Amino acid sequence: MTAVEPVAAEAGRDFIRDIIQADLESGRRSEVVTRFPPEPNGYLHIGHAKSICLNFGVAAEFGGRCHLRFDDTNPVKEEQEYIDSIERDVRWLGFDWGEHLYYASDYFEQLYGWAEHLIQAGKAYVDDQTQEEIRATRGTLTEPGTDSPFRNRSVEENLDLFRRMRAGEFPNGARVLRAKIDMASGNINLRDPVLYRILHAHHPRTGNAWCIYPSYDFAHGQSDAIEHITHSICTLEFEDHRPLYDWFIENLPVPSKPRQYEFARLNITYLVLSKRVLTTLVRENYVTGWTDPRMPTISGLRRRGVPAEALREFAKRIGVAKANSVVDMQMLDFSIREVLNRTAERRMAVLKPLKVVIENYPEGQSETLEAVNHPDDPTKGTRKLTFSREIYVEREDFQETPVKGFFRLSPGREVRLRWAYFITCKEVVKDASGEVVELRCSYDPETRGGNAPDGRKVKATIHWVSAADSIPAEVRVYNNLFRNPAPTPATFAEDLNPQSLEVLTGARLEPSLADVPVEQAVQFERQGYFCPDADSRPGALVFNRTIGLRDTWAKVQGGG
Repeated sequence: MTAVEPVAAEAGRDFIRDIIQADLESGRRSEVVTRFPPEPNGYLHIGHAKSICLNFGVAAEFGGRCHLRFDDTNPVKEEQEYIDSIERDVRWLGFDWGEHLYYASDYFEQLYGWAEHLIQAGKAYVDDQTQEEIRATRGTLTEPGTDSPFRNRSVEENLDLFRRMRAGEFPNGARVLRAKIDMASGNINLRDPVLYRILHAHHPRTGNAWCIYPSYDFAHGQSDAIEHITHSICTLEFEDHRPLYDWFIENLPVPSKPRQYEFARLNITYLVLSKRVLTTLVRENYVTGWTDPRMPTISGLRRRGVPAEALREFAKRIGVAKANSVVDMQMLDFSIREVLNRTAERRMAVLKPLKVVIENYPEGQSETLEAVNHPDDPTKGTRKLTFSREIYVEREDFQETPVKGFFRLSPGREVRLRWAYFITCKEVVKDASGEVVELRCSYDPETRGGNAPDGRKVKATIHWVSAADSIPAEVRVYNNLFRNPAPTPATFAEDLNPQSLEVLTGARLEPSLADVPVEQAVQFERQGYFCPDADSRPGALVFNRTIGLRDTWAKVQGGG
């Protein structure tokens, strides 16, 4: 992997930054240490991108550091593939954790010791109830829970049983360790939460050393404390867990006292960001994998050609809020188009070719034309195009009987070929079924470069490629995976868009597109932004559509 260029800090104002600023100015904190703590049980999605940008961003802005810590407390769902993909995604977004890469499993021995500390203090006990019994006795939002019959075991008995749990004497589900807090608490998270469960499973990093594993709630805050995290920033669904987070910090001899702060998670129209749903999409073959360009995963967006800068700009644009809301998909599209319009070079490609024979152009002759790579960036230079008697144009750029408002090719009408000449359609050739298979045209040799010496104007400019040297390609046109703007995890299968992928097998591209790196987007003029797919091979090119050219969100915002 190539070296990651550091991302410049982009200071903004929001309540998280205000808290950090106040902590530093008051002396409550002398440095800023944040963390991004993903579970390695799936690929990261665009919601994680928002969190990555926030945690790494504020650390950079305030001269601190951000740790990458894998929450690997559930060995049955964790795989090295996910760890590798998470590291790759964070780096691709433009961030680096340096030497600060950690795993919750690094702290298993310390966490176990702290669990014994709670037992010895009379604040934890071993419960023999089943998972169903614990759930049934936990109570509701309006009714208190019921004490476990094992809640008042002696310290000695609890220590003995917990140590035997660690030694592997009991089967899965036979016992758990619970904190002894308050079964009548208005916050259900404080009703004697489970700290450890028995799980005889091989762990990717610790092997078979452990058969009991800590809960997320128990491991998370203590891992923060071990790493001296100052601001533990998480999404709003963890707000009700904060009293438990604080209870552990106050009741354990931890080396530091981090604070948890919550912000609104990302919700976007036409997307489902539930990891459970994303996993189901992959495992039940609704998509081709975690990196399918229709997926909202960072890997899927990258494969589709979305630049990292666009995701960072999107995260900056939507900001950091305290209340959950839904972001319009067009706002993400706007961020992608804005970056690609500025950075992507232009090329010509015909997705649905229609052959054109220019009858008055000499047979066997060709010429070289010059085309600008980017209309607003002269530093990107120019490229050469070959023009000859036979070319391809887009099939939809021709109508035999033009409708009102159609100004492109039709019988007797003159149009401009981009970077080339004016041509006029003289004859339409059809096959036995009546389908148009070829156009016979003439060109004006005085209009080379696209302008007429006599000053006459045409109403349309169309793109084209040479029949002789254009190259074939498969083009995958991706649309929204869901047709419902508000798909739900419960009914996601019903909301899937059957037109989320259209595969075009007969596209023709200008030759320079053979050299574009995988995942680097270019603009197909008049078509949209596309990038080579990882499936692409010499002689068998595959391009993915990143996004079309239309910018409806800008219009909604009054941008024209």
